[in-house]
Amino acid sequence: MKKKYQNAFFIFGIALLVLMVTQLDFKQVTEGLQRAGYWFVAVIILWFFLYIFNTAAWYVIIRNNGDNSGKVGFWWLYKITVSGFALNYATPGGLMGGEPYRIMSLAPRIGTEKASSSVILYAMTHIFSHFWFWLLSVVLYIVTQHVTTVMAIMLTAITAFCSLAIWFFLKGYKKGIATRCMNLLSHFPMVKRWAQGFFETHKEQLATIDSQIAALHRQNPKAFFGAVALELTCRIVSAMEIWFILLVIMPDASYIDSILILAFTSLFANMLFFMPLQLGGREGGFLMSAKGLTMTVSAGIFVALLVRIRELIWTAIGMLLIKIGKK
Repeated sequence: MKKKYQNAFFIFGIALLVLMVTQLDFKQVTEGLQRAGYWFVAVIILWFFLYIFNTAAWYVIIRNNGDNSGKVGFWWLYKITVSGFALNYATPGGLMGGEPYRIMSLAPRIGTEKASSSVILYAMTHIFSHFWFWLLSVVLYIVTQHVTTVMAIMLTAITAFCSLAIWFFLKGYKKGIATRCMNLLSHFPMVKRWAQGFFETHKEQLATIDSQIAALHRQNPKAFFGAVALELTCRIVSAMEIWFILLVIMPDASYIDSILILAFTSLFANMLFFMPLQLGGREGGFLMSAKGLTMTVSAGIFVALLVRIRELIWTAIGMLLIKIGKK
């Protein structure tokens, strides 16, 4: 990546990070960290390993996407993965920040088209795993919790939504999704003209990207399902973060409850994808999920606060990694 683009991503991300840090109540943060103690250190370390799952999923996709994959080292890709997620956290609209950065970083090693297809395919796999996680969490809730009429309606709606999304993604994997997405965008009034122009200008490149996306699913299904399994495992293991924090105030906290809190919170937060760091979305999700599992409001606030601090710390680490190391 050219240095001017690297600096642009770095400055943009740091500016947003500073803005978000200024919104914190520092007295509340200090009290929360003192109360959590070594459990918060465990949360920070946990995410070092969770990003290994994310990197491994992307690495599997790249290794099965061309002859130049040997030029991509795992730990270099780990650095790009962490920085990409940091930019996604900080950028309104999520994928507007991290995905362009990943493509521009990877393109000099494997080519622009293969870099684009691998990044798009990884983003699809990352999102795809979320829908499976939410769907499996519906089953887990039914098995472990008392289901009221209101909750039954909500679970039915979530099941229908996730099933439809999974069907759409499976179609996209088989036939490619880049062209389909651009055609879909061309029907939205605010971006219609831009989408049509982009499609006409880059029709051949989009077709090539789609063929490469479909190729992995068709030619190497083990790699495809392996990447999905790694991402889904990451979702499940990441519930340990909530479990660690709950253990500070609730020694009898359940890991199953932590999974359900994560599922509900991530679903609610992703509905507010247009907000930087999903500000307000995660906090609201933690409060509602805690109430739904008969936990106290203070427990929901405590978890939301420490998760927000962890996100800011790893976002800062990701921004610094943009400027550190070239290999």
